[in-house]
Amino acid sequence: MRTSIATVCLSGGLVEKLHACSDAGFDGVEIMDADLIGAMESPEEIRALCARLGLSIDLFQPFRDLEGVADEVFADNLRRAEAKFDVMQRLGADTILVCSNAGTATIDDDEVAAAQLAALADAAAQRGIRIAYEALAWGRFVDDYRHAWRIVQRADRPNLGVCLDSFHILSRGHDPAGIEEIDGEKIFFLQLADAPALDMDVLSWSRHHRLFPGEGDFALTDFLAHVLRAGYTGPLSLEVFNDTFRQTDVVRTAGHARRSLTWLADRTAAANGWTDDLLGEPQVARGIDFVEIAGADLTAVDETLELLGFAFGGRHRSKRVRLWTAGEARIILDEQVRDETPRLTGIGLMVDDADAAVDRAVALGAPAAFRRTYAGEQELRGVASPDGTVVYWSDRPADTSWITEFEGGSPGSDACASGVVDHANVGYRWQDFDEAVLFASSVLSLTTQSSADVPGPQGLVLSQVMRTADGVVRLPMNLAPPTAPVPDRHVAVRCDDVVAAARAARAAGLDFLRIPTNYYDDLAAQFDLDPALLAELRELDLLYDRDGSGGEFIHFYTPTIGGVFFELVERRGGYDGYGAASAPVRLAMQRRASA
Repeated sequence: MRTSIATVCLSGGLVEKLHACSDAGFDGVEIMDADLIGAMESPEEIRALCARLGLSIDLFQPFRDLEGVADEVFADNLRRAEAKFDVMQRLGADTILVCSNAGTATIDDDEVAAAQLAALADAAAQRGIRIAYEALAWGRFVDDYRHAWRIVQRADRPNLGVCLDSFHILSRGHDPAGIEEIDGEKIFFLQLADAPALDMDVLSWSRHHRLFPGEGDFALTDFLAHVLRAGYTGPLSLEVFNDTFRQTDVVRTAGHARRSLTWLADRTAAANGWTDDLLGEPQVARGIDFVEIAGADLTAVDETLELLGFAFGGRHRSKRVRLWTAGEARIILDEQVRDETPRLTGIGLMVDDADAAVDRAVALGAPAAFRRTYAGEQELRGVASPDGTVVYWSDRPADTSWITEFEGGSPGSDACASGVVDHANVGYRWQDFDEAVLFASSVLSLTTQSSADVPGPQGLVLSQVMRTADGVVRLPMNLAPPTAPVPDRHVAVRCDDVVAAARAARAAGLDFLRIPTNYYDDLAAQFDLDPALLAELRELDLLYDRDGSGGEFIHFYTPTIGGVFFELVERRGGYDGYGAASAPVRLAMQRRASA
């Protein structure tokens, strides 16, 4: 697999972009005309820089509004093209992208379009240049790749072919199966982009909302399979217009982009039984082994867990690390850091083959994480996620591996004896969210369950749940509004009787997050609750939700400690959500408590 990326995908100047592309491991680039125009370096200097960085210049783009015009307009278009051919020869680029006319076309005649493209191809042939003709989704007369291919066939020039762009094809709902009817040698270039399913004009959708593969709703593995079966042998290239990526760190975004192509090639190979570009088999998590909270002083977290009824699992024999457990729920407290603010810093996952999970993650560009291990201790291998949270994998039962390294434990409350980590709720800045989604799907092998907009005191919070199919690992991911602080993270522990756990914690002296009386008045209006249950919920500051099938969700929250808090939950009758209807109340009360 050869990989390429359009420089428009990245922030910064052209030289910065080229260095980032090389560092990320791309083989080549598409040079955007606007990036070159805005660069102080000459085309010769850019050509030399690409050579030093090991980057081929795979495409020069775009050339717009060529065909379907009157003779006098076309004569001027040829003049413009000759000037761009001069630039391409100075760059050392041999393929130019020509978009179907969206602005000046006045003649809806395939014969005219073919003749004009043929004339352009003849002029380009004298320079050793190829023309890749692309049907824009908003082209005036040509907006379908199959139409573009018919025009290319009619023009019949050896240096004229098509460029296929997944966005232009899939956004219009065109069937990509027809790609296999195109001669593979005439597919001169391939551009890939994902996108969310949006109901808006296609030009705005394209210019502002494209995503890297694996982050949106397009069936890109099917699309790529059609292209490869047609016989395409060129690079897989990314062309992603996105307002966020144009502002984020160029090096990080380039690495993010490269991971998306590795994921796409791997999933396409796996879906078709191919061996080329196939990574190791994804290791789907069988459960959450532990969560880790780090901070310079975690005494307040110790106190909260004890009042919740967790059992003290002991101190690590060689590190400033402690363990708390509630049944199968294990929380590690790590004081080997200088950061004063407690925060969720690690998640351990149980898989069948831990080494295979790490090797696959590294192949996808995730950096290996260092963890100091002494003689006789289990080596837990892991990688850093985009925000720095470390994911560890283990294929050995905890009670026969790392848990034996903790000494001096004591029992906890019977109310938490049935505990298991239900979900870990994580928050991200607006510029990190898409990358985090790709990490969760590609590296952690999680799939999207649902998404919802949750009203908060400072705007809507997008909550997207990533999970395993069986729900043993659930990762709700929260995107804060751009001007709002990143949502605090929390660990939700599920037990068999949350009311009993709440009573025991309240009796032990734990203050819960206070819930307003108005919330319970609203519950009475929404649901026909037993008055005794409603009184119990009100008394204990418990929250409640019910789904359409009658499943129920009862839960409560602890106060926030630094950047983390805890939630105890009980699921009844197959309830599979997260109490989203109660989230606005929780966000409002947390903001009030922190004021």
